[in-house]
Amino acid sequence: QVQLVESGGGLVQAGGSLRLSCVASGIIFNINTMAWYRQAPGKQRELVAAITSGGSTNYADSVKGRFTISRNNAWNTVYLRMNSLKPEDTAVYYCKVQAFGSWGQGTQVTVSS
Repeated sequence: QVQLVESGGGLVQAGGSLRLSCVASGIIFNINTMAWYRQAPGKQRELVAAITSGGSTNYADSVKGRFTISRNNAWNTVYLRMNSLKPEDTAVYYCKVQAFGSWGQGTQVTVSS
């Protein structure tokens, strides 16, 4: 059973930074593509960033140059470093194992203007 536990969210002023973490269990972590999604109030959940088992990354246009996804296979953990945060980044952030349909509980990120 896939389990995902996200952490690191919070309230930050515009221009600030946060680092989200997601610990995965129940999978062979190092062979799986991992991703971060977000869902803002009243909007659909959207892909923010993804990282393959080989370390290749892709980002939503809205976060390119500001967010960095990384992974530590020894710790079964994927990270999302978020810099230069904007109010429109406010959302619940979720990590996901792309090959599976499970979601974690998410972590709230709120960016004040």
